[in-house]
Amino acid sequence: MSGIGNQFWEKTKYKHLGQSDQQKGVTQPKLQLDADSQAKLIDLPSIGQFQPQQDSLRTVIENRRSVRKFSKDPLSLPELSWLLWATQGVTMSVPHATGGYVTRRTVPSAGGRHAFETYLVINNVAGLAPGLYRFLAVEHKLVEVVPESAFAPKFVAACLSQNWMLNSAVIFAWVAVAERMTWRYNERGYRYMLLDAGHVGQNLYLAAESINGGACGIAAYDDDLVNDLLGLDGESRFVIYIGTCGRRPG
Repeated sequence: MSGIGNQFWEKTKYKHLGQSDQQKGVTQPKLQLDADSQAKLIDLPSIGQFQPQQDSLRTVIENRRSVRKFSKDPLSLPELSWLLWATQGVTMSVPHATGGYVTRRTVPSAGGRHAFETYLVINNVAGLAPGLYRFLAVEHKLVEVVPESAFAPKFVAACLSQNWMLNSAVIFAWVAVAERMTWRYNERGYRYMLLDAGHVGQNLYLAAESINGGACGIAAYDDDLVNDLLGLDGESRFVIYIGTCGRRPG
């Protein structure tokens, strides 16, 4: 077979990789995209005192299912904080040999690169207006990006009009900042970003289950449309995975 998938697999083998930017002594990319200094920042509740309703790992693994039907009851802000911490929360910042810092988080990432930014389409979270936000993982805050209740229908239309998504409390869109990973691994870094997306998605499933919620991972979306809606160029920054979460019905 000689399709694009096979070519990708072949060309990202180590034998095809050249010298990385890290090996060349290039300064590592920033840990996090800058926030607009004029944008509204929202403090998230600390997860230190948060207690999930279900904290048995065996139970949440056994009960995990993809959920596409949600109740009209909102998620709380502490619950959203928990979901964000579980999927991209910073547990430690450590100095890096080339200068600056790297983060250790609640999910694994190849070489500790953590190439993702978390965008949130808020539909039904108590105390948070609908619209588009971005998670600032280092500060554990949200920054408002598009304060518009009509944003969600546009985003869902770009997800091949899966209208059930509009009934979720929140839609997660994980955006890959490619240079964070390729700085160390060159083209092979694209493999690792796909692996990292799986780690993040599974944590969303388990964290949602632990609050008697439900999640569903989504790969069916128009790449160009969702990237355009989030103001991404689709090359150096692009949506790599999407997930929904909300309160289970009944």
